[in-house]
Amino acid sequence: MSTHATSSPRPEPAVAAPARRRFIVSSTAAAGGLALAFHVPFADRAQAQGAGAPEEVNAWVVIRPDETVVIRIARSEMGQGTLTGLAQLVAEELECDWSRVTTEYPTPGQNVARQRVWGNYSTGGSRGVRESNDYVRKGGATARVMLVQAAADAWKVPATECSVSRGVITHKGSGRTTTYGKVAAAASKLSAPTDVPLKDPKAWTIAGHRIARLDTAGKVDGSQVYAMDLKLPGMLNAAIRDCPVFGGKVKRYDAAAIAGRPGVKKVVPVGESGVAVIADTWWHAKTAVEALPIEWDGGANAQVSSASIAAMLKAGLDAPEGIVGNSTGDARGALAKAARTVTATYSYPYQNHATMEVMNATVRWTPERCEVWAPTQNGEAALAVAAEAAGLPVSKCDVYKVNLGGGFGRRGQHDWLAQAVTIAKSMPGTPVKMIWSREEDMTHGRYHPITQCRMTAGLDADGNVTALHMRISGQSIVAGLFPQNLQNGKDPVVFQGLNAGGAEGAFSYGIPNVLIDHAMRNPHVPPGFWRGVNLNHNAIYVESFIDEIAVATKQDPLALRRKLLLKSPRNLAVLNSVAARAGWGTPLPAGSGRGLAQIMGFGSYVAACAEVSVGDDGRLKVHRIVAATDPGHAVNPQQIEAQVEGSFAYGLSAALFGECTVKDGRIEQDNFSSYPVVLMEQMPKVETAVLASGGFWGGVGEPTIAVAAPAVLNAIHAATGQRIRDLPLKHHTLKRA
Repeated sequence: MSTHATSSPRPEPAVAAPARRRFIVSSTAAAGGLALAFHVPFADRAQAQGAGAPEEVNAWVVIRPDETVVIRIARSEMGQGTLTGLAQLVAEELECDWSRVTTEYPTPGQNVARQRVWGNYSTGGSRGVRESNDYVRKGGATARVMLVQAAADAWKVPATECSVSRGVITHKGSGRTTTYGKVAAAASKLSAPTDVPLKDPKAWTIAGHRIARLDTAGKVDGSQVYAMDLKLPGMLNAAIRDCPVFGGKVKRYDAAAIAGRPGVKKVVPVGESGVAVIADTWWHAKTAVEALPIEWDGGANAQVSSASIAAMLKAGLDAPEGIVGNSTGDARGALAKAARTVTATYSYPYQNHATMEVMNATVRWTPERCEVWAPTQNGEAALAVAAEAAGLPVSKCDVYKVNLGGGFGRRGQHDWLAQAVTIAKSMPGTPVKMIWSREEDMTHGRYHPITQCRMTAGLDADGNVTALHMRISGQSIVAGLFPQNLQNGKDPVVFQGLNAGGAEGAFSYGIPNVLIDHAMRNPHVPPGFWRGVNLNHNAIYVESFIDEIAVATKQDPLALRRKLLLKSPRNLAVLNSVAARAGWGTPLPAGSGRGLAQIMGFGSYVAACAEVSVGDDGRLKVHRIVAATDPGHAVNPQQIEAQVEGSFAYGLSAALFGECTVKDGRIEQDNFSSYPVVLMEQMPKVETAVLASGGFWGGVGEPTIAVAAPAVLNAIHAATGQRIRDLPLKHHTLKRA
């Protein structure tokens, strides 16, 4: 299996053996004249590779004379498998030999220059495959038609008499054969056809199958280069300290105090809030910036605490009106007439992305050009930020994307990249790699938004749910990042999984009178898109409350959900799947319990059943989580299973331990010692059913994370009788029933 190559100048680590180096080449266009060991995108590789020049059949497909098929992927790979999945879709329509497939990233600068031929570069919201599947498949199909036509032209026969399999073209009448590599040059000169039909997914032979990922081998043998590994000739290193209070400033600092430290080249102010040290090594830069005397001005935000934020959100719960996200029937009227009501209040804390690779970027700036090597989730956004910080037009900048050591939404925002460009501008012509320390990374994140939620359900005399009012109080990501995208004051992200309908995240329970509204309260701590985003806490609120209603009405939680999902067959299908596979209703040992959760999010339908036990000492053990997901189409079931498992590790880390608190305006948790994650021994057995019902394209990376925590919380209640309404669980003492 081939490993992929990025389209950026991609130096190997300094410790790499010569046999692992691709080649040495000097490229003014790609690297400003630096001599690098890298993979050159879209260049003549004939001399470097000794195999002739590759041919671009179209923007998506490049064929090398040795029959290697290079598939260009605009979306980012950060462990979720998008790179392999999109390559499968292109290769499926191309009818090439999968064993010869490799990939590369086109740069956002090239995308701009070619009228955005590769479309959207953003990788988030589980959109990598579901938003680009159509046009990448057409890219593969179009290339196939052009290659077959080129062979037919050479043989002077109709293309309809030719077929192709695994990159070999055959003329049915004469039995003549040729290969993609032999006709690629001729194919590249043809006009691209329009309206090429795509395969029925039922006929897929590459897509839809369990195929090993393209990036696995490089991660195992150490050849995979992450941005933190990047080394350029003459490169310097930078470390930064930013004001620990968001919105604060640097009051003064004493550069002379560290002037004599080893390797220090320069002390650089970064905006109004930061100071960086440039040195020969990152360690010298880090230790110097830590020793640098800095006096901060935290401003008014220095008085903010977790308690003051909680009080702000509590006031939002009590506000008379909110911004309406879902209104069906007359919820207030139905509640007033209800025979009985059930009310509960929940809360969800700030949480950090805590990527294993901290924020970093390498930049080479001159007055004529700015080049960036960065692990970004959105190459086009990174290009825009780089150009603005560089003070140059976009046409004079480019971003070479390097695989990400974790993203989870954090690398879709580029505050760190603007810092790196600003620092590099102080050393024109010299590549400078800026790396945040772990402490800087943890205390300067963009955090999962903090919210509280009060829910009131109305019941009739028979215990049927007649009304629901759900008031969410808390932060708006859109107001914090893109205020121009608010819809008459409403942040649609707040209502993920709670919408009245639609293909993205619909509220699926058949309750006749529903009011879901939002009291927007925005503390100074910046929010960000955190894997699963608002769907995470919305699922906890709704699914825990459904269980509370079941208990209050003495109904089985599964039976109640089935009753309320009669008009939501896909939700019901995933719910029934996990209940059956988990053995819902069968006996469990004392101190054990099962819990359910289901929701629609990011275009997919997901459910989970968790099985837990609580020991005599109050210790929680999550033994097993059975999951089901219906994304419509399953491009690679193996990757879907891996994503479900990874999402549960992430979701359980959040549920068990994940909390960022604020004191004196600052985030208190600054490393994994104070912000722990799930250990291998704490990870439950995960069983995944992929129920691809077809007819739509849903997401995979984020939906299932939302059902992990509520399934566990409901299982804890089943085991102990305790209802946990605020996370993380580490703050609660569990007792067996």
